[in-house]
Amino acid sequence: MKADAVFEGGGVKGIAFVGAIEVMERKGYSWNKLAGTSAGAIVAALLAAGYNSAEIRELMHSLDYVKLLGKTGLNNVPLLNKALPLLLNSGIYSNHVLEGVMSDWLKRRGVETFGDLPEGKLSIIASNISNGKMVIFPRDLPHYGLSSTTFPIAAAVRMSTTLPLFFKPYQWHTPLIPKPYYMLDGGMLSNYPIWLFDVEGVPRWPTFGFRLSEKRTYAQTLDINGPVSLLKGMFKTMLQAHDQRHVDEHAEERTVFIPTREVTTTKFDLTDADKQFLLTSGHTAAEKFLSTWDFEAYKHKFRDKNATSPVPAYYSDEPQSAQEDSVLYH
Repeated sequence: MKADAVFEGGGVKGIAFVGAIEVMERKGYSWNKLAGTSAGAIVAALLAAGYNSAEIRELMHSLDYVKLLGKTGLNNVPLLNKALPLLLNSGIYSNHVLEGVMSDWLKRRGVETFGDLPEGKLSIIASNISNGKMVIFPRDLPHYGLSSTTFPIAAAVRMSTTLPLFFKPYQWHTPLIPKPYYMLDGGMLSNYPIWLFDVEGVPRWPTFGFRLSEKRTYAQTLDINGPVSLLKGMFKTMLQAHDQRHVDEHAEERTVFIPTREVTTTKFDLTDADKQFLLTSGHTAAEKFLSTWDFEAYKHKFRDKNATSPVPAYYSDEPQSAQEDSVLYH
């Protein structure tokens, strides 16, 4: 059975996606189009390159997540470990190690650029903080004077996974303007782009979404009682606000909600027990979802011939052009 899939961002918690994918594959689903933000971009890219869930599990099990931070020099001095790099570089760690790892993994399947995949197979979300626009790779590349077929997938994944303040912004040099764009985690503008593959009218196959959170029936309020909780609230709002308007009944109906409990987005020192918990949680969540999923009932309820496009109006098909961006540098 064919399906499209969209994976939410969530840092190291993305391991949970593998458990869910294992169940979906065992039930006979194969992937048509794939998209992801941040951690979801990693999983989407690997699936698009031809890896299956068992192979991705092995890759993630063998990965030393702490080494992804590339900690060297002053980062080993406790007092300066976080404050100095943040002040000097707008982030604590470099994200270049992940780009190298992704490049290596993709090359094992003969994939380097978006042109090595079928057209439309993979979409990756990143945030351009220089012009305040969401970038969908590879669709938006021509607007930046770049080819949509020769751009490296690993570079797009790096941009999508550059968590603000935690990682240094990616400086993206393009041919149409003199200065680089500063790129950060796609979750800043759309952490869960479930709308991406929606079509007018009745779809021929489903789009499944995978979220690293429990399904909530009410808004969770965070107590703000100091600078730390304030920062947490800012991040929560940043990662959820744009998508929350669209996580309605229609989106929930086709979403696998994966509880991740106390495992945080930036817990890079994951234990084996943490990894197993995430895998099991993804597995259980997918089993629960499929036990009630009915594509025909979904289409009748949400996508009949009279249905309008579920794509939110506030997401434009046309990103700001580089010519318009050039005013930033005058």
